[in-house]
Amino acid sequence: MLARRRLAELIIGFNSETRRRRSRLLSSNSGKRFAAVWGNGDFGRLGLGNLDSQWRPVACSSFDREMLKDIACGGAHTLFLTESGRVYATGLNNFGQLGILEEQGYCTEPVEVRIQKEAVHIAAGYNHSCVVTADGELYMWGMNSSGQLGLGKRSAKSVCLPTKVNSLDGIVIRRAALGSDHSMAVTDGGEVLSWGDGRSGRLGHGHESSLLGFLKSTSEYTPRLIKELEGIKVKRIAAGMLHSACVDENGAVFIFGERATNRLSFGEANKATTPSMISTLLDCEEVSCGGYHTCVLTKGGDLYSWGSNENGCLGNGSTSVFHLPEKVEGPFSKSPVSKVSCGWKHTAAISGGAIFTWGWGGSHGTFSVDGHSSGGQLGHGSDVDYVKPTMIDLGENVKAVQVSCGFNHTGAILEYM
Repeated sequence: MLARRRLAELIIGFNSETRRRRSRLLSSNSGKRFAAVWGNGDFGRLGLGNLDSQWRPVACSSFDREMLKDIACGGAHTLFLTESGRVYATGLNNFGQLGILEEQGYCTEPVEVRIQKEAVHIAAGYNHSCVVTADGELYMWGMNSSGQLGLGKRSAKSVCLPTKVNSLDGIVIRRAALGSDHSMAVTDGGEVLSWGDGRSGRLGHGHESSLLGFLKSTSEYTPRLIKELEGIKVKRIAAGMLHSACVDENGAVFIFGERATNRLSFGEANKATTPSMISTLLDCEEVSCGGYHTCVLTKGGDLYSWGSNENGCLGNGSTSVFHLPEKVEGPFSKSPVSKVSCGWKHTAAISGGAIFTWGWGGSHGTFSVDGHSSGGQLGHGSDVDYVKPTMIDLGENVKAVQVSCGFNHTGAILEYM
């Protein structure tokens, strides 16, 4: 009996000490931020040191000594921004989108992008990347086939190192957004500039293509002010595959680009080649553009979506096209949405510190336990589609503060509570 009592005391003492150690560990990590990634692992875009796909969130251990601030997922590469203003990149580098001098086709772990200034904002397009520095300068690198780097018509078709956009000298840039082949930026005064491939009206300059765009170039090789938005102070911008959007200081949403194929059309809108305000959306805070769908977040935390609904990327429980913004209900009625990001055909949102994903899960029938799948970007443990927002498992004592959707991978910045 004494032996059993002593054993019980030891077990209780051990469990108590374990709890105390766990409490101290969580306390020491409280407030620390780190990256979690999941989805297609081809070309090392997840930064985990291998090419394996991940169907659930996995912590990226490359930043144990650095506090992360933001993450940006592109076509097949990923950018990371630290609190100290340093930038790292991982993944495909066939057009120099990692911003490194080495002639590597891809990197499986994050490598530092050498910029001689503190970075405060990052953005990743399909094959190009950019950084905004603390003093408002814009640096770009990667594919430049349509002038999407804004470096001038005579610039190389690809640029492997961060290069300052000199045509913006004297203009303070605050944010940037990169699409498939075009780019946008907003100044400290709220003016919006765009450049790159202008087909489908995605630049907002009123370009008209001739014979499907084959006879008349619509590209802009240096940043150009969107005149239709003059006098409107813009605070948020977004660039998708063939369309763009922005939100002004009063919460109004403007959109331009392809809408004629029932992907983005809404009512009797003005010409798609210039910005049109969506009258049904008021008091908005953020906007995100995917392949052919758009999501808007209001200041009150309501989420609206519209456009192509392939694979259920609108989150309304169907796969039907919606031409007008529809509120995404699901689990968000209890907790407001704080962040949203659109990938090619999937979407992610943060609500109450949790991440919800929906839409395209990958490629049906390719899921296997040995790491071979072209999907997993929803983080639910498979590559099937979800037509409604569904929470993913992030583990205990963490909350999400940032989320970013790439072509078929997803990343987030998590914080220990």
